Amino acid sequence: MPSEQDLEVHRRDLRAHAYRLTGNVADADDLVQETFLRAWRARDRFEGRASERTWLRRIATNVFLDSRKSAARRTTPVGDVLEWSTQVGPYPDDEVAADELVELALIAALMHLPPRQRAAFVLRDVDGWTPTEIADALGVAVPAVNSLVQRARDTVRRHAPADPQDWRRPALTAQDEEILRRYAAASGPEAFRMLLADDVRITMPPDAPILGIDDAAEFLGRPLDWSTVPSRANGRPALVNYLWRPEQGRYEGWVVDVLRVVDGRIAEINAFVGGHHVAALGLPLTLAPEA
Repeated sequence: MPSEQDLEVHRRDLRAHAYRLTGNVADADDLVQETFLRAWRARDRFEGRASERTWLRRIATNVFLDSRKSAARRTTPVGDVLEWSTQVGPYPDDEVAADELVELALIAALMHLPPRQRAAFVLRDVDGWTPTEIADALGVAVPAVNSLVQRARDTVRRHAPADPQDWRRPALTAQDEEILRRYAAASGPEAFRMLLADDVRITMPPDAPILGIDDAAEFLGRPLDWSTVPSRANGRPALVNYLWRPEQGRYEGWVVDVLRVVDGRIAEINAFVGGHHVAALGLPLTLAPEA
């Protein structure tokens, strides 16, 4: 029978699994918490035929599916999820191994899948479970699993990078770090223009995306009072932005910018708006002004 400590050592691994299912850290944390509650209640029925890791992932997957049963009627996403969905968020780099599948483009592609397809895809193509194991976990026949996985793969191919190697967390480079440093220090449209690709895109749901270097430079160069903290998310350089709130006398965590750098220029900025995204990276929600 696993102890509480036996279960706790799997928290970080389980959180990454939950993130791939839910697309954001807040929902992933709720899923993990419920998974541990169910696992603790069922600990005396754990027979050890599978590893604790596999057992917990099975429970987590079913917690995810149960949560979607009671959700509002699902609408099928149209277009790029990163441009309109507030359900996707960044994931802290220091919590995943170098080869973990947490690339933002893949996470966004998974949001196009109905819950059972998403679960089957993650268990088969990320975790490497056999169709028989997935059928047992989901309570369906093996042919049904094969159908779920095939339909999921067809959808993911339409929305994720063509090469599955690009689904993995990118390796952060020294150039990425330097671009991030310059991005954090930039002030005014011209300073940002020097960093941006001509066809740069800024996504910031629920607002519409900003396309092209001219509009992006003007947007980023607005005269606002920011305090910033460099970070990393999903294998990319990230900047956590705190906006000055004079009525509160402090900076408030407001947006996380996750950058995609191509050939020394920022090709894309995925801006995640809201303090919960700041908290997802393990940072405080407010900063005091510097003395």
